Parts: sequence; structure tokens; C-alpha cells
Amino acid sequence: MNRRRFLTAAGTTLAATSLTGTAAHAAPRPAPPVPGERSAAELREWFAATYRSVMAMTSDFGLAADKIDVSATGTPTPSVQTSPTNIGCGLWSTAAAGGLGVIPAATMRERLARTVSAVERLERAHGWWFNWYDAHDGSVLTTWPESGDPVRPFLSTVDNAWLVTGLRIAAHASPELRPRVAALLADAHWSYYYTPYDPNDPVAGPGQLRGGFWPDKPGKGEPTGHHYGALNTEPRMASYLGIADGSLPGEHYWHLFRTLLPGMGQEQTPEGAYRTIDGVNVWEGHYTYRGRKLVPTWGGSMFEALMVPLFVPEPEWSSHSWGLNHRRYVRSQIEDGLVQEKYGYWGFSPAGVPEGGYDVYGVDEIGMQEDGYFPRAVVTPHASFLALPQAPVEALANLRALDQDFGAYDDRYGFRDSVNVETGRVSDFVLALDQGMIAAALAQHLHPGLLQGPFRTGGFQSKVRPLLEKERFSI
Repeated sequence: MNRRRFLTAAGTTLAATSLTGTAAHAAPRPAPPVPGERSAAELREWFAATYRSVMAMTSDFGLAADKIDVSATGTPTPSVQTSPTNIGCGLWSTAAAGGLGVIPAATMRERLARTVSAVERLERAHGWWFNWYDAHDGSVLTTWPESGDPVRPFLSTVDNAWLVTGLRIAAHASPELRPRVAALLADAHWSYYYTPYDPNDPVAGPGQLRGGFWPDKPGKGEPTGHHYGALNTEPRMASYLGIADGSLPGEHYWHLFRTLLPGMGQEQTPEGAYRTIDGVNVWEGHYTYRGRKLVPTWGGSMFEALMVPLFVPEPEWSSHSWGLNHRRYVRSQIEDGLVQEKYGYWGFSPAGVPEGGYDVYGVDEIGMQEDGYFPRAVVTPHASFLALPQAPVEALANLRALDQDFGAYDDRYGFRDSVNVETGRVSDFVLALDQGMIAAALAQHLHPGLLQGPFRTGGFQSKVRPLLEKERFSI
């Protein structure tokens, strides 16, 4: 499965279940009222089923694998491969299960300790974890299990960010793990990925993070040809972690693009103005979609915009910029599915292809990439769960419709990964990343702040929060 990447090419631009579905292009259904008690009970049931899928994906070695096929009877077999992101998802899902009382606290601590023990045994380079391991023995993958193709070991910025996120949550949930997690992170300096800002050559020195390195070359290794330049994308979690622990300068935040600069090739011609913040000349640009001003993501997908605030309280610390933008972004996704495309359903984000494989989906007009992601009638449940804070009534109505009309949910392992709402085809798989987002979103809805403890104190409070409070998107 190809991993998703959201990046700006700074160097070149400056920088199978049965058909049970309804007919295509169904009329938008009105969102019913959401009774509080019924919703809470339903969401807890959904969380329990989602967590069962996470545990079904977890190998005896202790690592959450990439995916499982849940279409057959019996217990599904985890895939061979896992990534740092998958492992992080398993950690925070277990912490959430303990915090919500779905599993006993002692079970939570035992499972977290088992995974941390597995992580301690994984081979690393330059303090960072490789992108693909065998989930069953922890060896670095050099051959792709499903095809036999060679895999060149890689150190991914964004995937390591989600593992570090999971480790910090595990240490917060189980204090006896704190010394072990601290030891794991002692050599993980985000400066490894950072290219300092060079005002004389901002293309070569953009003040941004590389996508990663292949460490099989001398020195730091061979870097990717791109940096993660867009601000409103998933890799900003790495930026926040590095700023918080002091391995990245605070000015790095202001060198990320709200939109690409005027004159750069991008999906829309941006509007906005330059503003000097902390000595950095920042282009505070925005796009307009259906009359709504917003800061776009790279590809127009849900998880780029809304995975990070499951952990970092962006809407609280930046209510008139990040908080407003998140609401407008969700509203744009809803209107794209129900009004513009007239699918009758919404929620577009990278996910498994129902017919097999993996692809990227999004709303093209709210992404910067010129040949951006498109809905193509594939809806993924994790996108609705990410929208719970901004549109709970609409999100629950959409999820219930996906279940009622397509059978996208079962009480063994939760929601399937995706649905083609034109053909009715439902994916046979659940993916660790997408189930991890669902688990975190449900935890945040049922127990606000449950997974946010490590990201509300220390450097997040003293270094990241002041940056977000200064943010003034031109929306």
C-alpha cells in the first residue's frame, strides 16, 4: 500500500461485500436530531468495535500491523508490514480504551508495555525508526510482502511523528513507562530533518522539514527532493513536536505555507496579504470555495486538516484562525459531497480502494495541488469521525447512512475502510491508520482531552501555544 504524502515541491515551485447501497446521487438526507444518551452509547459501541479491530491487527510481537481483511469468517490475520504510524495508532488506541473503561487499567498498562518493549527492539538510524517493519518479528522490511518488490529502508518525518505521538500518550497514560519512553526519544532530534532558512536562497533553505532520508548513503543519508511546505497538512505534527522539545526553532512555523505564494502553480490564485510575525514575512493567503474563505490543505482531504487537532488543541488556542478554518473545511467537505457532487454522502480522505488497493481522495478545490485529489464517489468513515468536533449531527447522520444503506459497519471490527457510494462496493479491509483516527476521534468526543495531556503542557504550552495565538489567517 502506498503511503500518503502531503508536501510542497519547494525545490521546483519555490519552495468485497455485496451490493446493498442506494442509488447513486441520492438527494441529501436531512440530518436528524442527535439524542445525547443514545449517541454516547452508540459511540461507545463503535469505539469498542474499532478497538477490537486494532487488537486483531496487533501481532503477538506487540505491533499493530498495517491492515486486516475482515470479509471472511473467523479471526483475520494481520498483514506482514507495519509502519511507525501504525504502531503509534495502536498505542493511543489502547490508551483511549483504558481511559474510556473499555478495558481494565491493568490490561491497558500491560498492552502498552508490550508494545513499548517491541519498539525498544526495533532497528533505528540517526535516532529514528524505519518506515516499514515486519509486524510479527520487528525486522526491517527490504522486500514488500504482497509483491516481492524491493523496499529501500527510509526514515519518514511524518510517520515518525505519529510514533512519537503514540509513545508520548503511552507514557502519559502509564507513568511507569515514562523513563523508557524518554530513553527512546533521547536521540530523536527533529533537527535531523530540518533545513534552516536561508534568506539568500529560500528554495535551497526554506526553513522546512524534509520528507525524510534514505540512510544508506554516507552522512545523514540521501534526502527526499521535497520539503513539507504546506502548513495545513498532517506533517505539522512533526513541526509541533520539534518546536515543543526545542530541536526546531519557533520561526519554522512561520516558514510554512498557508497557501503557496502568488505566482506559484497551485489550484487557485490565492488572496491575502503579507504580514511580519516574529521577524518573518508571512504570506497569509487563503482560497475561496462556495463563497467560503479558508486555508487549504495540500490535497483537499480530511485527515490532512483534522488529524492533528485530535491531539493538539488548535481550535482552543487559535479559535479565530485554526478553529474557524477547521469548521469551514468540514462544511466544505459536506457541501461537496451533498450539494456539488450530489452523492448523498460525504467524507473524502485517503483510504483503501473498495475494489482493492489504495488511493488518495479529497475535494480538489480546497487543496493546493494542481492535479489534486478527487472524490470519485469513494467515501471513508474516518473522515466523518474527524468531523465530530465541528459537525456532530451531520457526522453521525452520515455514518448511520453508510451503515444503513451499504452495511459499512459490523459489530465485530467497526466500520470498513471505505465505500464506493455509486456502486455500493464496500472495502474488505480495515487499516490501522484509519481505525486509529476513528479511535482517537471517538475518545476526544466521549472524553474531551483524554489523549491531549502530553500536548497541553511543557513545550507545547510554552512554545507552541504562543505561535498559535499569534496566528491570523486571512479568512
